[in-house]
Amino acid sequence: MAGEANETMRRFGWPQTLLADYDHWAVLLRPAQVTLGSLILAAKGEARAFGALDPGAHAELAGITAVIEHVLGDTMAYERINYLMLMMVDPHVHFHVIPRYEGKRTFGERTLADAGWPGPPDLKSAAALDEATLQRLSAWLRSAFADALPSIG
Repeated sequence: MAGEANETMRRFGWPQTLLADYDHWAVLLRPAQVTLGSLILAAKGEARAFGALDPGAHAELAGITAVIEHVLGDTMAYERINYLMLMMVDPHVHFHVIPRYEGKRTFGERTLADAGWPGPPDLKSAAALDEATLQRLSAWLRSAFADALPSIG
């Protein structure tokens, strides 16, 4: 493993929210869902600037984004996808991955609309999932990532 979990990853629920694990990156379910299927793509280790990442992390990123887009396309039928690197509160390198769509998406009893569509994502509208829904959604997406890994890249 090229890097270890950092405080930013833990703040987003690692290891419980872990969906896919790579050498340099981890894909986590975002506990507060901006839109259904919102993720965190977190660099492992202590880098606090994108340019400070190991070259291997940059190389690995292309394959991971292809998997993310495949999985979210199949599960959330997004129309656009946003990768936001904000790093204002949580300083380690990470992206907020927000699948964007007109209308609503439902998982179980939870329905979420894209409050910002068609403009920028409305991060303040993020809905915290209850623990049971978070676990079910994590398990479902973890399975989708596991199925996608052998077929891509």
